[in-house]
Amino acid sequence: MPSNKQLGVFSVAALGIGSMIGAGVFALLGQISVAVGPETYVVFIISGIAAILSGYSYARLSAHYPSKGGVNYYFRIGLPSERLANALAILFFVTLILTIAMVAKAFGAYGARIMHESQTGMWTNIYASACIIILTILNIIGPKAVGRVEVWLVAVKLGILAIFVVAGSIQLQPEKLVIHHSAPFESILASMGLAFFAYSGYGMMANAAEDVKNPEKTMPRAFMLAIILVMVVYVLLALVVLGNVTPAELLKYSDTAVAQAAEPILGHAGFIMVIMAALIATASSVIANIFALFNVSDDLVEQRLLPKFFQKSHGSLSVGMYLVLGVTLVLTNFVDLASLAYVASATFLLCYLAVFVCAWRLRQILHANALLLAVGFVLMLIIMVMFVFNLVSTSQNSALIILVLSLLVSGWLGGLRHNHE
Repeated sequence: MPSNKQLGVFSVAALGIGSMIGAGVFALLGQISVAVGPETYVVFIISGIAAILSGYSYARLSAHYPSKGGVNYYFRIGLPSERLANALAILFFVTLILTIAMVAKAFGAYGARIMHESQTGMWTNIYASACIIILTILNIIGPKAVGRVEVWLVAVKLGILAIFVVAGSIQLQPEKLVIHHSAPFESILASMGLAFFAYSGYGMMANAAEDVKNPEKTMPRAFMLAIILVMVVYVLLALVVLGNVTPAELLKYSDTAVAQAAEPILGHAGFIMVIMAALIATASSVIANIFALFNVSDDLVEQRLLPKFFQKSHGSLSVGMYLVLGVTLVLTNFVDLASLAYVASATFLLCYLAVFVCAWRLRQILHANALLLAVGFVLMLIIMVMFVFNLVSTSQNSALIILVLSLLVSGWLGGLRHNHE
């Protein structure tokens, strides 16, 4: 990343697009489609609107406070309680752990699908665990090389998706998109929580603000460009998948729905091509989230929110990060993809709701539109409440247990100050 403020609108937007168009849509499109059927595209539109309004709050904050600290910095300057800010900083750290486990699980599902014609069981976990271990090592020994590789991975991924969307649009079967029985409104709202996860990568754009030449103009434009473009891609993908795959196939292959839709459109070669795009997307997302996890860990150690054994020494992993790696592997191997997605979606929603609060409290300094902030906050709050209500009403016990533990651990650690002297 340049340090002499070289980044313009398209550079920052590309960072956001690369972060968003990745594991979320490859892993979650099938899950959402199974829940709400042909109305999946509506879910992506409304959650996209929530992301645009949330992106506005991020854009105003990053324009006025260009910092590599990103969301944790906003918590520190914008929330009324230091303990709350600390707890949310820890929760964001936990969210990254959950995201790595969930995305690696998606990598494993696609890997098992292509190698063993299965998306569940032992092979999914083996490939997922190998993905985490290998990419953690890569982050330790070659972060600069990884950064250069990421640019090419994103280009390949977007190219394959473009071919898939164009071909799928030509062969679309409109009768499959007819809504015979509308999904319950609460199911649609709850599914928006999952869909929002597919957009959540735009938050990483805020970390680039320090390297932007004119953040006051560049950041708002980059956020809007990235999120709107991604929303268009997601809506097209939803239409293409639902317009070419039967509900029975979606139910059977919900974790690899995008690849399943590619086979009738592009043949077996297209099926392989989309699976390769999914593997690239999930691997690049794991790399990015591990990199973010390392940086957030360093920041939390500096703020004395994590104990000293999380401090790096001689370029290798700290004892604390080995423990985190162990927890991530346990989650990956013993929790299903849907439960991981549910928890990560809930914690992302909570953290991004807090960003609205920060922007609201600083709105006069930021010259932010109060109406946009209020509407965005209310929309996201409704999505989150319905999402959690759906978890409770459908007895998603694994997800609820992990969510409650995440909140308790974050609250407890947020109230501690570790002595590093």
